[in-house]
Amino acid sequence: MTRDGDIPTIFNPRRTRTPSVLVTDEGVANGIFTHTDSVSSQQDTVTSAEQNVATTQPRGFRSRIKSCSSSLCSKNARKIYCGIWVTVCVTGSWVGATHCVKYLFLSRQVDSDDPVFIPRDTTGVNMTAFSRHYSTSFNAPFFTTWFITNWTMLFFPLYFICRLISQHCKSASEIFSESVRDFRDKGFTAAHFLTRCSLFCLLWVVTNYMYIRALCILLSTDVMALFATNVSCVYLLSWVILHEQFVGIRIMAVIMCDTGIALLAYMDGITGSPTLGGVVLAASAGAGSAVYKVLFKKVIGEATYGQVALFFSLIGMLNAALLWPFSLGLILTGVETLHWERLPWPALLVASALSLVANLLGNFSVALTYDLFITLGLITSVPVSAALDVVLYGAHFEGMKLAGMILIAVGFFLVMFPDNWPDYITRLLRNIIMLSHSARPSFYKREDRLPSPQIH
Repeated sequence: MTRDGDIPTIFNPRRTRTPSVLVTDEGVANGIFTHTDSVSSQQDTVTSAEQNVATTQPRGFRSRIKSCSSSLCSKNARKIYCGIWVTVCVTGSWVGATHCVKYLFLSRQVDSDDPVFIPRDTTGVNMTAFSRHYSTSFNAPFFTTWFITNWTMLFFPLYFICRLISQHCKSASEIFSESVRDFRDKGFTAAHFLTRCSLFCLLWVVTNYMYIRALCILLSTDVMALFATNVSCVYLLSWVILHEQFVGIRIMAVIMCDTGIALLAYMDGITGSPTLGGVVLAASAGAGSAVYKVLFKKVIGEATYGQVALFFSLIGMLNAALLWPFSLGLILTGVETLHWERLPWPALLVASALSLVANLLGNFSVALTYDLFITLGLITSVPVSAALDVVLYGAHFEGMKLAGMILIAVGFFLVMFPDNWPDYITRLLRNIIMLSHSARPSFYKREDRLPSPQIH
């Protein structure tokens, strides 16, 4: 079962909205940001005093090692360790998939076997010098979207295999009927459910098409930074549609993200530059992703892993069955360029596999760690992609482009602030004040031992 408040889609940018105090049966707060209630100041004072006394008491070396090892091997610590690996894997898969798709749209040298490539957005490059030697053999963003989306059909088979391996007592029919029964219990009929799947399939394809189409114009880093603004869009839609709690600092984050988008839109000017169109496509892809996530939460609600896997597999099957005539028509009419003999199949297959891995991690790794680490993979991929763009294409990140990316990154982290972030700051300041007060008596005692000056 997914966490409370999670949207079971790729890169859950919303965290669970928990109350200020979440107490288990043992009376211990749980979660990443654990804190105690601050209703009774006297109880807090007594508790902190007891903790200070306990810390001042001498403990043996063995007890210190034991307490340290128990804290390092606790359940929350293991979740954090897994979260770091999940962030690394999400970053690697997302960057790899995006750069492989970008690789598909590069212009290739056709009169020799020398593997020299140039980007299609060659601003400031005299293309007449390359017109005889370079050509674009692949310019089919919709076909790329259709092909990559087909791989989501593997969601339920992979989930099915994992359940068979982990739970030997359940048969194959039980696992499948369990996933279907959950939808039936929510009142979904077969026609109603397929209609909803078709609408989400259309929204999924349109969102991914805008993302891939933007890669034909902009660098991978620019597109990924603009797509990261979907976190702020998710908050706005959740506030309006899902009645999420209003947090003022997140409104500031939305403004900063919008400012970053504006700076990126005008980084190359507006006259004779396709940058503005690419920025609009990438930002629209982020907004489409936010609409998908919030609507999934509104329409489907809380979903189990089996429901999510079945839903994604149905999206992949509907995409493969219904949209292939449209993709074929675009190729036959010449709207999209596709030469099968020169099609870079390795890059297309790697991009599809990495995209599948990113989606799997974004939906199922919440069983191993906190969803915060999954969301962090979306923003940590931006500097990694920037390093690749500098090495591969000699890109320069300065001026309005750099400022826009910094604003988007700052807005991203502000949206990730917890709902009760002032409580954490208040508690931090209170601990600092308590530490300063506990250090004063020892200082005064040391001064009392100094000899007083003699007046003659």
